Amino acid sequence: MTDANTTTLEGILSADGLEKVEKWVSKYPVERKRAAIIPIMSIVQEEHGYLTQELMDAVADYLSCPKIAAYEVASFYSMFRLKKAGKYVISLCTNVSCMLAGSGDIKKWFKDELGISPGETTEDGTFTLKEVECMAACGGAPMLEVDKQYHENLDIDKVANLIRELK
Repeated sequence: MTDANTTTLEGILSADGLEKVEKWVSKYPVERKRAAIIPIMSIVQEEHGYLTQELMDAVADYLSCPKIAAYEVASFYSMFRLKKAGKYVISLCTNVSCMLAGSGDIKKWFKDELGISPGETTEDGTFTLKEVECMAACGGAPMLEVDKQYHENLDIDKVANLIRELK
């Protein structure tokens, strides 16, 4: 059985994490604190690596909103992870501009060179590949994101060099 203290936001976040949460919540009227759900879930994910049902429940309870609201947000936005990921999460855009510019070749490279397809993590736990829709960088297609940093105008050599640098 889970300890009741660990199922509260106070029980799952560090003091620094709680301070960040309180800062976000203070930006909204009390009756609209639910509007802080995205930044709060980002803080929780930052500390835990991904969002479990227990963590999402704690966020929902803290915001006094239905638990399904937290699940909807976590499953809708590609920035949230619902399972353990690698040290580096690579978000590869495969929307029209990126697809036409070669993201399919890059996706194939990840399969051929690292043995992973979208949704998979390398055996050593270093890289997780995510396929995402438009990341609003169509002028730099094809592109991917690693650790909140965009890498644009990619080709196979640039991707291979990036992966070597990250290892």
